[in-house]
Amino acid sequence: MLTDSFGRTATDLRVSLTDRCNLRCSYCMPAEGLDWLPGPDLLTDDELLRIVGLAVTRLGITEVRFTGGEPLLRRGLAGIVARVAALKPRPGISLTTNGIGLARLAGPLREAGLDRINVSLDTLTPSVFKLLARRDRLGDVIAGLAAAAAAGLAPVKVNAVLMRGVNDHETVPLLRFCLERDYELRFIEQMPLDAQHGWRRAEMVTADEILAALSAEFALTADDPAERGSAPAEAYLVDGGPARVGVIGSVTRPFCGACDRIRLTADGQLRNCLFARTENDLRAPLRAGASDDELVAIWQRCIRAKLPGHGINDPGFLQPSRPMSAIGG
Repeated sequence: MLTDSFGRTATDLRVSLTDRCNLRCSYCMPAEGLDWLPGPDLLTDDELLRIVGLAVTRLGITEVRFTGGEPLLRRGLAGIVARVAALKPRPGISLTTNGIGLARLAGPLREAGLDRINVSLDTLTPSVFKLLARRDRLGDVIAGLAAAAAAGLAPVKVNAVLMRGVNDHETVPLLRFCLERDYELRFIEQMPLDAQHGWRRAEMVTADEILAALSAEFALTADDPAERGSAPAEAYLVDGGPARVGVIGSVTRPFCGACDRIRLTADGQLRNCLFARTENDLRAPLRAGASDDELVAIWQRCIRAKLPGHGINDPGFLQPSRPMSAIGG
């Protein structure tokens, strides 16, 4: 098992399949984009499956979530999902995407074994979408959400990041949109993970502000905290339920004490925290012929070094050197 020195056990593996993305969201990267990882640096499908296989069969990982960059850009994605679904014991398999291309891929991914999906949608206004993402692709995202629901990837979860003075007026419209379509909305506080290191606390819309805006229009009832477990979102019943809305207050309401996540980057680096300043290399020893036992030992060393929290609120906090697009969400 992957248990750290504070008694937390990692059972949720986030796997970045690529650092590439077809959007340029302002809270993630500059308008001109980034220098992508060279192809040879990325884990091959076989390398990826060996590492994930060890995590599932020997280290107690029960949930595998594919992320990016934009994971739908990874060639052979359905095949990767199918091979993970064939592992014994079978882990839960989910994916976080911006929704571009999902209208075409939702069905094949479901058939391959994908269980759940999260789609990023920060606005319902085309002009605001173009401002935030620097691409005119809102219609593709909406179509992707509908395709995911039709394919049975339920509940379809929607992730929204609010930016002060940009889309913070859409808190209620976003929830109404999701309620009408039976999607499950989760608002996420903007985190200091942008490539340009332009995050400012004053520009972040807080969990308290989000809940205040929602409570002006809906009756929110907090779910039993005991049922939350390691889930990052605080869930609320909307108007008595059964519909729910979640708020992930990573900055103002950190949940590090119950964290059960560990991350694998697209170039084979293991990270014990989204905000970790260090990484553990799996790619080099794997390519040098390391045994399964040697790779397992790297996982265990990585998790033992996990800190008690992300430290965002500490005076000496430093952003990780890699942005979210290169780490994986």
